[in-house]
Amino acid sequence: MFIREYILKKLYERRSKHGKVHQYYRDVAMVVLRCDNCDADFERSRSKMDYRRMSNNYFHVCSDCDAKRFAQRKGVERKKIWDMPASSDLPVSKY
Repeated sequence: MFIREYILKKLYERRSKHGKVHQYYRDVAMVVLRCDNCDADFERSRSKMDYRRMSNNYFHVCSDCDAKRFAQRKGVERKKIWDMPASSDLPVSKY
């Protein structure tokens, strides 16, 4: 689940050709997401993600969870819905 986006300011140092040390800042856009598997909050750099995935239309899985196992479980849940007869009285939101 997409939660929010913020700008992180990072401090770096570089040495000039004359030997002086200069400090400079770089802005990094970070995205805070909630894992759909374990409900833990985690961060990713916005540049590492596709801009279309920054919505709640997609599932997000943290690095601690197994994304392939999560995807297989979601596939089984969707198959149960597809195999359900149209005349069934069960609500689709239950699955």
